[in-house]
Amino acid sequence: MDSSASAPAPVVAGIDVATAAVRVVCADAHGTVLAEGRAALPRPARDTGGRSEQDATRWWPATAEALRQATAALPARGAEVRAVAVCATSGTLVLTDTDGTPLGPALMYDDRRAADLNARAQQAGADRWRTLGLTVGPTAALGRVAWYARHADRYPGAARIAHTPEVIGRALTGTPVAADWSHALKTGYDPLAGRWPDEVWEALDVPAHWLPPVQAPGTPAGTVCAEAAAATGLPAGCEVRLGMTDGCAGQIATGAVAPGQFVGVLGTTYVLKGVTRELVTDPSGALYSHRHPDGWWLPGGASNTGGEALATLDGARLAALDEAAAARGPARCVSYPLRREGERFPFVAGAARGFTLGTPADDAERHRADLEGVAFLERLALERVAALGVPVSAPLHAAGGGSRSALWTRIRATALGLPLHVVPRAETAFGAALLAATGTLHPSLEEAARAMTAQGSTVEPVPGEKAALDDSYGRFTEALRERGWLPAA
Repeated sequence: MDSSASAPAPVVAGIDVATAAVRVVCADAHGTVLAEGRAALPRPARDTGGRSEQDATRWWPATAEALRQATAALPARGAEVRAVAVCATSGTLVLTDTDGTPLGPALMYDDRRAADLNARAQQAGADRWRTLGLTVGPTAALGRVAWYARHADRYPGAARIAHTPEVIGRALTGTPVAADWSHALKTGYDPLAGRWPDEVWEALDVPAHWLPPVQAPGTPAGTVCAEAAAATGLPAGCEVRLGMTDGCAGQIATGAVAPGQFVGVLGTTYVLKGVTRELVTDPSGALYSHRHPDGWWLPGGASNTGGEALATLDGARLAALDEAAAARGPARCVSYPLRREGERFPFVAGAARGFTLGTPADDAERHRADLEGVAFLERLALERVAALGVPVSAPLHAAGGGSRSALWTRIRATALGLPLHVVPRAETAFGAALLAATGTLHPSLEEAARAMTAQGSTVEPVPGEKAALDDSYGRFTEALRERGWLPAA
């Protein structure tokens, strides 16, 4: 009898520790999702003084619960989890003792108490940040490390800084794990030099021993210990591999993992992310790069414009407007549907405000103009990337809630003059599963992405609408230049 016929199919698990919940996805070598789990996290405590905290002791119990749900839902004796990886929000960290126990609440990615310390860090490491094409913003995690140092008398000398995945990794393996260079970027790690910024720590009086060692995403970090196996349903000895930030994991979940491949994520705001062989720096600061697990680079930028333009519409109204706007064809008016103050990508302009050129004939035309306006911003983003010397290969991968609109996707493809490849599971937990599969189910990240993200559909431009959209795009960019938000052509 062939014993291999009854051998359990190899499976990987991806963990996403988000703000409101932990999500787990278990997938096989073909990308088929076999089981999922979810557990809620406490809402962060925020105030007008910039404080944003969460109880870090809840991360592991919620992760264990989500894993139990997922592993219990796997086919009985039909699947075995071989590896797991953890991804989380970028910039969230906590101070722990040497056993990995949090010494207080986590400071979240949007905590602003260290804005003044981040300004000092920007100055102290100016040459380093210039080389990397980075700006230390008010909510950078680097300043939160310095904030902890300012309150060091509360903590033991053996304290350690930990990002969310290191806390979970420690619980999974029973031993300390390294940080990945994706989560460490906003904490100040220099992925080009491969080291922490000693001159910045010295200027801010941060104990250098507080910082963890750093390795590439996907690196083996240990194996699941017996205690964690009992709590999660994972097999003891299952590999634990380092993850990436939620944004980077969402990118690789689309399959955009090789140089030249880019993804446009149309969620509440629009985000463009891609892969380049060399580090690309943007003098405007609109584009910055994470480091790819294979040593390449992941340039990206996030707009303040996007799906938020439609935030007041419920599902039924949105569907009706999509249908009417599709029948109408290209709008005669032009919209820049920015619903907040200031723009950060593909141009940086604190004074930017939304506008409409012309008067829409009705709600359907107004809706169509808003959809086109976001598509124009996406085109401007790709042109910005091209101006920096970055090649973009077709198709453009598409993700985010906005990519579920067939009309919007056709408009985007036509405005860009590029086919869009829409993938079904462009989510952080699935990206974490790809990292877990790298080196276990597949020999490389590229091969894992090719095998596990092949599903999806490709949307082609509409030739009959191209000329009208090109004309409107010209009016759109000219209006931005007239307002001083975009440089002269």
